[in-house]
Amino acid sequence: MSKTTNKFSSEVRERAVRLVLDNQNQHGSRWQAVLSISSKIGCAPQTLND
Repeated sequence: MSKTTNKFSSEVRERAVRLVLDNQNQHGSRWQAVLSISSKIGCAPQTLND
């Protein structure tokens, strides 16, 4: 079993998810919003795709 560590604080993760939800209408899809935000904050897109 591997142990994972959180690179980002809970505040940063919450803000990133909020950015995706608030900005998804400016992108063609939610996934495109995820890709855009994740590249800006330096995390994997799968981190924000919940």
